[in-house]
Amino acid sequence: MVLFPLTTLAIVVALLVYFGLGAVVGKARATWQVPAPAASGHPEFDKRNRVHMNTLEQLVIFLPAICLAAPVMGDRITAAVGILWSVGRIVYARGYYRDPAARGPGFGLTMLASLILIVAAVYGAIRVLMVV
Repeated sequence: MVLFPLTTLAIVVALLVYFGLGAVVGKARATWQVPAPAASGHPEFDKRNRVHMNTLEQLVIFLPAICLAAPVMGDRITAAVGILWSVGRIVYARGYYRDPAARGPGFGLTMLASLILIVAAVYGAIRVLMVV
């Protein structure tokens, strides 16, 4: 990713968001006394744990998509979409913590960013195949 330094930084931001959400789960585990290895317990802990797990599920889509999209969209645009993904995760978390029904806007931002990256990657692959 040396050729795409801004995209690399956007990926690092996404990983830091994931790391931060993990810290929130750890704090919630202590606050609401949910001993390890329990994956559920108090409803407030459950919300924080679910946000963390959903973010992991979304990272599986995001990370390859952003790497595949960078050569197609360029460093600046790809990085901006990557930051949009991270903002979406933060909005998702804040909404989910308040009320799980309020998670929609953040989830929408996350999915929009992922979809843009996937479409760009597919477009780039098809474009190359058309030349061959």
